[in-house]
Amino acid sequence: MSVFVTIFKKECLESWRQFSWFWVPIVFILLAIMDPLTTYYMPTLLDAVGGLPEGTIFEMPDVTAAEAMMMSLSQMSMFGVLIIILLTMGTIAGERKSGVAELILVKPVNHSLYITAKWLAKLILFLSAFFIAMLFSWYYINLLFGTITFTDWFYMMIFYSLWIGFVISLTIFYNTFSNKPGLVAAKTVGTLVIMSLFNSILFHRLLWFPNNLSAHIGQMLNEGSLSQDLWATAIILVLLNGLLLLFSFATFRKSTH
Repeated sequence: MSVFVTIFKKECLESWRQFSWFWVPIVFILLAIMDPLTTYYMPTLLDAVGGLPEGTIFEMPDVTAAEAMMMSLSQMSMFGVLIIILLTMGTIAGERKSGVAELILVKPVNHSLYITAKWLAKLILFLSAFFIAMLFSWYYINLLFGTITFTDWFYMMIFYSLWIGFVISLTIFYNTFSNKPGLVAAKTVGTLVIMSLFNSILFHRLLWFPNNLSAHIGQMLNEGSLSQDLWATAIILVLLNGLLLLFSFATFRKSTH
């Protein structure tokens, strides 16, 4: 366990030295509040820049609190996930390329503990930033668009955290295959794109598919209830996270022997 704690502290310290604990939450906050604030203040912004040409009719659609929250979640699903991949792509691959991983594993270090410590450090970093960002979003949405209860917000955070964990697990998994961080990022993004395309084709048949998580969360925010499809999708994500970590242990152990 002391080895696990040492590697975990090393990973957290490295994130601290790279100022990730500062700039990642700030970027996530900007992503989370950008669309809701822009949507709400769009008429004011148009007036400030001179308005529209005479005779032009422009009506802003009414946006509910749930729709505004999904705007924030959409930004996190696009740019937030990309940031997670870019900051995780060299977690193991970078150390293998520089030879640091070999120096660490020469000692009696369990491969599973090595990967789990790094996975947990990244998970805590990104979930902390995500919770802070969506707390800001929740505040402004309740102020400008309507009320989203704390319970609904909390359920949204818990369920979407599973997707963040999946992205980290997937990136860590590809880390165990290669010592090239760029290749790790390409494989991770490629996998997510393929999953998205697959889901768009079979959306109505595979309601529990991981990429449907955001849609189920949006339904929960609108209806105020947890659907069976949301629970099923969450269970699938938990299983995928566990499987990816197990595969990572086996692959990394094999590649370093």
